[in-house]
Amino acid sequence: MLPRLDDTILAIATAPGRGAIGIVRASGPRLEPLVVAICGRALVARRAHYLPLLASDGQVIDAGLALFFPAPNSYTGQDVLELQAHGGPVVLQLLLARCLEAGVDLGARVAHPGEFTQRAFLNGKLDLAQAEAVCDLIEASTEAAARCAAQSLSGSFSSQIESLAKRLVELRALVEATLDFPEEEIDFLKSADAHGRLARIATELDEVLLRARQGVLLRDGVRVVLAGQPNVGKSSLLNALAGEELAIVTPVPGTTRDKVSETIQMEGVPIHVIDTAGLRDSTDAVEQIGIARTWGEIAGADLVLFLHDLTRSTHAEYVRAEARLAERLVPALAQGARLIHVYNKVDALPAALEVEGLAVSALTGQGLEGLRRSVLEAVGWEWPQEGVFMARARHVFALRSAADHVASAGAHAAQANAALELLAEELRLAHRALEEITGAFSSEDLLGQIFGRFCIGK
Repeated sequence: MLPRLDDTILAIATAPGRGAIGIVRASGPRLEPLVVAICGRALVARRAHYLPLLASDGQVIDAGLALFFPAPNSYTGQDVLELQAHGGPVVLQLLLARCLEAGVDLGARVAHPGEFTQRAFLNGKLDLAQAEAVCDLIEASTEAAARCAAQSLSGSFSSQIESLAKRLVELRALVEATLDFPEEEIDFLKSADAHGRLARIATELDEVLLRARQGVLLRDGVRVVLAGQPNVGKSSLLNALAGEELAIVTPVPGTTRDKVSETIQMEGVPIHVIDTAGLRDSTDAVEQIGIARTWGEIAGADLVLFLHDLTRSTHAEYVRAEARLAERLVPALAQGARLIHVYNKVDALPAALEVEGLAVSALTGQGLEGLRRSVLEAVGWEWPQEGVFMARARHVFALRSAADHVASAGAHAAQANAALELLAEELRLAHRALEEITGAFSSEDLLGQIFGRFCIGK
């Protein structure tokens, strides 16, 4: 069920804790009484006023800035009041409580997570893809992710979706008009160049889908698991990739008993690297738990880097253990996950010895740049790219669905005796899939899932 829009919502819009400045934000259809109660007078629209913020008895809670944005020229499309005070938790709670008290006749209440942005969407200030980009911009973990989220927020992604949707609508109108007037002896498909137009739409959909996949990588990152036998250099490789000593490294087998995680950047893509316990037969109860967790991490990985120790490549027992692990490793991978074999400790080999495969040295850094490139290639990253925008898995799913329906429509249009009813239905389904991205068509459950992940006050 969609929330009401005729009450006043309030929230502390800054992060919990102490800070120099804290913000209390309000949105509602008529905030003038609240403004006067808190500020003691009316405010000039979109102008910062430094003044005392008043309690109900006229005492000063704090002195700060007040800004009033009347509807419809505000973030939410309603009246918006922002109060900037000192950032102590007690001060902000007092200010929030005072606003709730002063706004009781306005139906004032504490906002739900994401409700300010949800009102912006419902009031037509943002479409759904832009609203999601607000959250993505806040949560961006790399500079590239922040830039792409800002591009989506500006409407770059939405404008491409709307352009595609408009062209589908034009085709739908032509097809359905022909269905309505079958007596007209017009070769519709040929005169409208339906097949050619659908081919061009399909090509553009593929291009948008490619950029959307890149955006998903920037938003969600890649889960990379370092796996292998004990003492092959997994922890050393994690430290080398991260550029700091995160994991304990010793010559003692089984040093790593539990996973160690770190997020690093490769070409702006967040790479969530997980160092795991070495895989071997062990009677140690604690190490067995760590090994079981390693297999669990492998099953949930997007990419597994399986490390081999080149200095033990001629040891019969080590080689046999490698073969046993290799048999078990591939079936343990998640569907779609990738596997890269990495041969470590190349620095310890004679210079004349050639190594096949991806050879690296976690100790000296040799081969690490090639490993980074291999990781990005394995997960489908292409850089640099113009026009990459932030996207989510649901956007990719909708684009794939639209592409499938456009392909089916093209197949119908190419037939000599095309069934216009089937062509019209495929065009309708493709159009609906695109509308799901911007929110022109969306379910209440979807809106609840999206905005429920926002922070309170946004």
